[in-house]
Formats: sequence, C-alpha cells, structure tokens
Amino acid sequence: VVQGHSARYKIVASMEFYTQEIQGCSSKPEFLRSCEVKIQYLYDAVTPHAVGRWCFTVFLILFYILRIFITQGYHLVTYVMGIFLLNRLVDFLSPKIVPESSTDEVLPTKSSEEFRPFLRQLSELKFWNSCTICLFISIICTYWSFLDIPVVWPILVMYFVILFYLTMKRQISHMIKYRYLPFTYGKPRHQSSGMRF
Repeated sequence: VVQGHSARYKIVASMEFYTQEIQGCSSKPEFLRSCEVKIQYLYDAVTPHAVGRWCFTVFLILFYILRIFITQGYHLVTYVMGIFLLNRLVDFLSPKIVPESSTDEVLPTKSSEEFRPFLRQLSELKFWNSCTICLFISIICTYWSFLDIPVVWPILVMYFVILFYLTMKRQISHMIKYRYLPFTYGKPRHQSSGMRF
C-alpha cells in the first residue's frame, strides 16, 4: 500500500513539474502580451456602445474619403477596400445556416411554426471590427507612395458598381426566396385587442 501511494505521489509531482514548466514558458514577449491586454480592455469597453462605435467608423470613412480627394490617388487601395467591405456586408446580411443546405428547416415558413431568431453568419460586432481594421489599414496604405499604383479609376468604379449591384440583387433574391429579414429585432409582438386583465 505504501509503494502504491508513493508511485501516485511521483506521478502527481511530475505532472505539476511539467505544468509549471509550460506555464512559465511563453513564446510572446512581455511587451506584446501587455499590448494585447490593453487592446482587449479597449475592445471590451467599446463593445456595448454600438452607436459610438459606428460613429467612429463613419468618421474613419469620411477621413479616408478626404485623404483620397487630397492625394488624388490610391484608387487601387480604395477598390480593394471596397471589395473587402462588400464581402463583409454580404456575410453580415447572410444567415448562419443556409436553408437550402440544411436538412431541418431553420426559419419558420408558416405562422403556426415556432419563432426562431435570425442568426447572422457574421455578428454586428465582428462586422464593425473587420470594417474598422480595414479602414485603419487602408488609411495607413495611403501614406506609402509605392502603393499609389496608376490605374484608370473610372473602370474600377464602374466594375465595383456592377459588382455591388449583382451581389445585392443576389442577396435580396435569397432573402425573398427564404423569407427572412436580417434587420428584425426580437420576437414579433401581436397587438392587443385593448382588453387587459
């Protein structure tokens, strides 16, 4: 019995040794870890303030537009940014589970069915985060002259408008086909008949 007890103690002691060694070992420098903590703190602080977050993003968009008008360049950077933001918008408007690919019905098609909320493929917070980071990167790119590649910008604008039109047309037809609205909030409430108990 004594030998079994000491064998168990050795196993536990060796597990603690390896656990301490793993916890003490870190591949990131202290500076990067402190930056990550500060960024996460800021991210957690702005999370509940959706209006303020989007106002800041609109400010970044206006600053970027002003920067493009002042420099009269960086059309390719703007085009790539527009394509990325369009992709994020489509993900934001799309349901998490596409009805045609799932075996069970996700969204109710009859009024007698149970209400299920619309679940997005990309949440509002992640959509805002990716848009804001994209705008920051695009603004930084406008300060490097080697990224000002000469292009015929009217062709890029025309191509982007056509791409935006076709993408939104497909997305709206998908919404109509599967009867979902990505901008409804909560369960629908029925009007009372005026009688309260």
